[in-house]
Amino acid sequence: MSRRSVRVVGPGRAGSSLGAALRAAGWRVERPVGRGDELSGAASGVDLVVVATPDAAIEEVAAAIAPGEAVVAHLAGSLGLEVLAPHDRRAAVHPLVALPNAEVGAERLRDGAWFAVAGDPIAVEVVDALGGHAIEVADDDRATYHAAACIASNHLVALLGQVERVAAAAGVPLEAYLSLVRGTVDNVAALGPAAALTGPAARGDHATIERHLAALDPSERPAYEALVAAARRLVEPPAG
Repeated sequence: MSRRSVRVVGPGRAGSSLGAALRAAGWRVERPVGRGDELSGAASGVDLVVVATPDAAIEEVAAAIAPGEAVVAHLAGSLGLEVLAPHDRRAAVHPLVALPNAEVGAERLRDGAWFAVAGDPIAVEVVDALGGHAIEVADDDRATYHAAACIASNHLVALLGQVERVAAAAGVPLEAYLSLVRGTVDNVAALGPAAALTGPAARGDHATIERHLAALDPSERPAYEALVAAARRLVEPPAG
């Protein structure tokens, strides 16, 4: 069997990362199609076309590609397969990995990454070629799946931004807290969120929480209070 071939439409961070990772895995990676290039022939001569454009452009780009034998796939986490019409062979391959640039992204994609897949079986072939883990996520569940991904990554970054601001008010650098963050993530991996929870919310120490709120700048209190409530859900799950 000849090796698989792929063409990326939209060689930004995600598309370039995937192309480089598949090339390293032995796939034939054709010249990518970028902004301003002719789209109609993108599916010619390859097994897979990956539309790696911003989510809002996927439907328009897919419609501009002439249907053929190739599978047309996207990398969007929250979108289903309907945006890839009129192609009969469709797939979704969303890497559950942060891809800051092509070099780092390609390494991460080949380092046991998890991928949400749907549609044509070639999606699982991609994951297998990269040595990753495939999770089948149906169209109706993709927005929920992607919301969890944003909480895990984007919201964590936002939370650490709050750590940086609050710590600065006490004259302490963010770096002092990063070992605590890494250890906490390791605890969650080993024990699960509920068992890994420590601190005043876990032990019902309301007096300490009130001292925190009194010390915080008013602009920081809503996020703190929201996360105390989320922590209490782990200790006392809501009835029903």
